[in-house]
Amino acid sequence: MGKIELRKFRNSDLDSILSVWENASKLAHSFLSEDFFEKERYNIPNIYIPNADTMVAEIKGHIIGFISMIGNEIGGLFVDPEFHGLGIGTALVNFVLETHDKLVVEVFEDNIIGRGFYTKFGFKFIDKKFHSESDKTMLRLEFSGNS
Repeated sequence: MGKIELRKFRNSDLDSILSVWENASKLAHSFLSEDFFEKERYNIPNIYIPNADTMVAEIKGHIIGFISMIGNEIGGLFVDPEFHGLGIGTALVNFVLETHDKLVVEVFEDNIIGRGFYTKFGFKFIDKKFHSESDKTMLRLEFSGNS
């Protein structure tokens, strides 16, 4: 497979992270509408990335995952499905834990892949809310390095 390199996002990474996001989202978020995906395709480069601290995971120069942080909140964590189960997501979360004592994330209740990952990592349920843009329920989870 090659060595996983973790580094800060560069503008030249945008097409690669959009591809990772799309591949991972179509798998984990199959319950979302195409209209929702279209809005997010616009929002990622125009709203989310400019306002987040994003780190990428790459192997031999090929981006295979990324995590975007807004303060201590994980705004997005996506790994290319070809690389699921290899510790990429765990490496990205551990990487941001080097500079954050506590993390929070919102995940769709119907996202079995994401919920499984966060539960296995040790995130705990703290709240539930209705997400009007998707007409779905979101779970708010928290991880404390001290717990």
